[in-house]
Amino acid sequence: QVQLVESGGGLVQAGGSLRLSCVASGSIFSINDMGWYRQTPGKQRELVASITSSGRSNHADSVKGRFTISRDNAKKTVYLQMDILKPEDTAVYYCNAAISTLRGLNFRTNDYWGQGTQVTVSS
Repeated sequence: QVQLVESGGGLVQAGGSLRLSCVASGSIFSINDMGWYRQTPGKQRELVASITSSGRSNHADSVKGRFTISRDNAKKTVYLQMDILKPEDTAVYYCNAAISTLRGLNFRTNDYWGQGTQVTVSS
């Protein structure tokens, strides 16, 4: 059973910083792309940032220059450093990863999601 567990959310004032972490566990053969998404009530989940297994990253225009995604492959962990936070960054943040598993001769790659962590930025 593969799981993604996020941590690091909370309440912060505008201009402050938070660091989110997401750890993958279970019978994992390999982890491919990892990413962070966010969602507010009544809106679609949107991509915040993604990173490949080799470290190539992509950030949404709305967070460029303020957020940085990184990963530690040995620890099966992806991070999101969020600086200069704004009230409009308030959302539930979800970790996502494309994870390959091997059970006997059955090799599969599936998308997995964490349970979400709340980030609230006060003005």
